Amino acid sequence: MTDRSEPVKLNDGQVMPRIGYGTYKVGDDEAQEAVEAALATGYRLVDTAEMYGNEVGVGRAVNGSGVPREEVFLTTKVWNDHHGADAARAALEASLERLGTDYLDLYLIHWPSPKQGLYVETFEALLKARDEGLIRSAGVSNFLPEHLEKVHEGTGVWPAVNQVELHPYFNQPALRAWQAERGIATESWGPLGQRTGSVLGEEAVTAAAAAHGRSPGQVVIRWHLQNGCIVIPKSSKASRIAENFDVFDFELTEGEMAAIDALESGERQGIDPGGSER
Repeated sequence: MTDRSEPVKLNDGQVMPRIGYGTYKVGDDEAQEAVEAALATGYRLVDTAEMYGNEVGVGRAVNGSGVPREEVFLTTKVWNDHHGADAARAALEASLERLGTDYLDLYLIHWPSPKQGLYVETFEALLKARDEGLIRSAGVSNFLPEHLEKVHEGTGVWPAVNQVELHPYFNQPALRAWQAERGIATESWGPLGQRTGSVLGEEAVTAAAAAHGRSPGQVVIRWHLQNGCIVIPKSSKASRIAENFDVFDFELTEGEMAAIDALESGERQGIDPGGSER
């Protein structure tokens, strides 16, 4: 069986867990309990963002969990109204204070916000923070190849990670391959594709779930792992948090993977990063 439980070695030498707990739409008041449940289950990657409004709760969970800080790979993101060198630095310092930590394992630019035209300057600020030890890895989220190329042209550095919308309905094979060639790790947000429709009810998924004695959610998470992606499923229920993590002792067949791949619609459920909405 292919081992997909090993951490991902990033292009800057850091290592990142392959599966993590996502906190999008987890309120600050419930974040502490949910993240504590995730850490108790075995998750060691926790993903949040300035925009989520739950960094305080996430920080309380990480700091009060009993898990050593150096064992938790903590990620947050700078929001669009904090692009630019000074604004990004101020946002980083505010996030560190809310999270109650003196460093981040990964800091991401949440959206390229191309209309502002400041994402290269913002990434330079992240690299400076990395050099100073405030962050371990500098990455991006929702960037298209054209944005990544401009970052590389401006800084000489490829981001360590690009966190993008990725699920069976929008599985981005060309982007994944393009990023792999450049050493950029692909991280999937919205991995279960439930904003519109339901991946979990698709025959390709339910048939694989029945064949392996697993839930549809576990099958989709396993699909992400076997595609080489980092994945951050989210749930506020402790039982589901644990279920989503229990995906390392079975493997989908080539046929099952192909059937799930075939669900590709080419349509985003979220915002187009190339537009001006963000």
